[in-house]
Amino acid sequence: QVQLVESGGGLVQAGGSLRLSCAASGSIRSINTMGWYRQAPGKQRELVASVTRSGGTNYADSVKGRFTISRDNAKNTVYLQMNSLKPEDTAVYYCNAEVTNYYFQSRDYWGQGTQVTVSS
Repeated sequence: QVQLVESGGGLVQAGGSLRLSCAASGSIRSINTMGWYRQAPGKQRELVASVTRSGGTNYADSVKGRFTISRDNAKNTVYLQMNSLKPEDTAVYYCNAEVTNYYFQSRDYWGQGTQVTVSS
């Protein structure tokens, strides 16, 4: 099995910064794409940013220029640096990873979620 453990959420004032981390562990042969999603109350879960194993990135338009995703392949960890936070960034943030195990089976895994609250 594979576990994703997130950390770094919290309460911050508008204009502030937070850094989220997500570490994957368990039966991991390789990890392809890793990403961050978020879900605000009453809204659908949406992609915030993703990064491939080779470092290619993709961002939601709403966070471009403010958020930066990165990963450490040796540590199976993905990060999300969030700057210039806005109240509309308030949501539960979930880590996602596409993992291939030692049987060459691939599937998506999710973290438990971490709350990010931005006050105005």
